[in-house]
Amino acid sequence: MRVLGITGYSGAGKTTLIEKLILILNAEGVVVSVIKHVHCAFDIDQPGKDSYRQRHAGAAEVLVASDKRWALMHENRSGIEPPLRELLTKLSPCDLVLVEGWKRDPIPKLEVHRAANGKPWLYPDDPDILAVVSDVPPPDDKYRLALDDVASIRAFIRKQVGV
Repeated sequence: MRVLGITGYSGAGKTTLIEKLILILNAEGVVVSVIKHVHCAFDIDQPGKDSYRQRHAGAAEVLVASDKRWALMHENRSGIEPPLRELLTKLSPCDLVLVEGWKRDPIPKLEVHRAANGKPWLYPDDPDILAVVSDVPPPDDKYRLALDDVASIRAFIRKQVGV
């Protein structure tokens, strides 16, 4: 399983890029999974549903399943966020995992940068950033892929990540 981070500040276009890449990769027969980091509490469960009630009663994990999908909810009562490496072991086998977030983890990454955000570049402080995906050139010679050129981004991933 190959891993590629898609990093950058909020509003840069990370999720949109990931969606476009998934479509291209799936069309080529590449099995893709995604791990996304969020900075706030979230819940995929519905108050009042059996699984919600079971979790709130103290179940460590609740797995819900149907003929369409299944989801495992694990209660992280320690308050300590699990490391990315641990979370990767929870995924089923696939060809490529796209990781959104985990800016500081030592994995190969593409930095998504949008000038209108007014945020600084991440790549000067992160040797794991292979290239920037941006609507403007970086201030030095860092390799740049155009934000709207998904075919070139796909070719770069094939060459650099091997999938």
